[in-house]
Amino acid sequence: MELKTVLLLVIAAYSSAKPISTEEKDKAVLAKKYLQRFYGMPAGLQRPGKSSDLMQQKIREMQEFFKLEVTGKLDDKTVELMEMARCGVPDVAEYNHFPRDLKWKTTNVTFRILNYTPDLKKKVVDRAVRKALNVWSKVTPLRFTKTFDGTADIMISFGTKEHGDFNPFDGPEGLLAHAYPPGIGIGGDTHFDEDETWTEDYHAFNLFLVAAHEFGHALGMAHSSDPGSLMYPVYSYAKGFPLSEDDIEGIQSLYGENPDHEKFKPKPIAPEKCDPELSFDAITELRGETIIFKDRFYWRLHPNMPEPEQTLIKNTWPEIPNKVDAAYENPERDVVIIFSGIKMWALNGYTLVDGYPKYIHKLGLPKTVRKIDAAVNIRDTGKTLLFVDEEYWSFDEQTGTMDTGYPRSIEDDFPGIGDEVDAAAYHYGYLNLYHEHTQFEYSYSARKVVRIMRANSILNC
Repeated sequence: MELKTVLLLVIAAYSSAKPISTEEKDKAVLAKKYLQRFYGMPAGLQRPGKSSDLMQQKIREMQEFFKLEVTGKLDDKTVELMEMARCGVPDVAEYNHFPRDLKWKTTNVTFRILNYTPDLKKKVVDRAVRKALNVWSKVTPLRFTKTFDGTADIMISFGTKEHGDFNPFDGPEGLLAHAYPPGIGIGGDTHFDEDETWTEDYHAFNLFLVAAHEFGHALGMAHSSDPGSLMYPVYSYAKGFPLSEDDIEGIQSLYGENPDHEKFKPKPIAPEKCDPELSFDAITELRGETIIFKDRFYWRLHPNMPEPEQTLIKNTWPEIPNKVDAAYENPERDVVIIFSGIKMWALNGYTLVDGYPKYIHKLGLPKTVRKIDAAVNIRDTGKTLLFVDEEYWSFDEQTGTMDTGYPRSIEDDFPGIGDEVDAAAYHYGYLNLYHEHTQFEYSYSARKVVRIMRANSILNC
């Protein structure tokens, strides 16, 4: 029986004998290739019934790794993730076909760049590679030496499609790169897909970030299921030191700590939505959706989505900072204002408005205010409340000026919530005020707290 016939039987069994659309066939083909490459699904012939069971098993395995709802079905979120640009190394260590816990026997590791991408100047590539290796040397005893001839531990090259290791790339915006774990021969070698567009900023694919990830594999690291980790298999752009606590614990379990105890600040791990101690940085509406910011991430809530969707801020808005202090939507102007430190950004949907960032003092705040803790627009009055420490201001959106008589005491004007606010939202006459892991539902007309809940009850917890 030919492979094509088997594939059609798999699709038929998977769709429970319903008519198969072209879109469903495409999804099944995508899933089959993805699961074979990253989750060890055999490519050979199988009996039809077994094929369907095996595919669902592998889909569940993939969903569990990426912390999706585990259904065994090709739902939209699963397919969307399968289509994202990513590393070419399998997600589960057992499918790498190499022993586990491989590492270099020396802390002096050599590297050599065999060729260069035409997308960037030679010195930019050199700088990106050195910077990517330094990410790992900051937290370990590892030191990297560049060689210009012979065989180095880590051989770095750019290539397309089949490029000499029988592990072909797939063209633009798919598999970005791959690397082999420490060892003789091909061990440590790191290959980048020349069909991608390589950059030194947030456009297309940042060479430094991809290289830092791949060198993690070249040093013996496997993939992490933490979306905040550098070793997460799906590409995302971020500024600053790219290692999370998960990355640091992993590499130090292989090589130990940096004996120089160099200071660094790891990225926060991805927040768990049902952590009972979870607090929020900011909340805003965005064209009918609710956006909840926490560390470098945000959750997106939509009336038609059963579960909140977690995403890195930089994946959606690369121009704004990783840390959002406060945010609110002005529905009349169709903009969302984002505050971070003494600056603010205006977003029209998912696009940065020209002329931003601006200083928060342009709103009429005194120079002594260095950050805004929370902001919320009261649609019924056209006022925006800005919470700072134990006080708040009222900003008139129509006149663009601060109302007189402010700041006022939070504790006096909002009895029952305490004296500080971390995030705020307004719905149908009720203010939802968040402080630490508590949410206060406050009646704006009755001027009293009507309900107290956990902050993450908004995330279906």
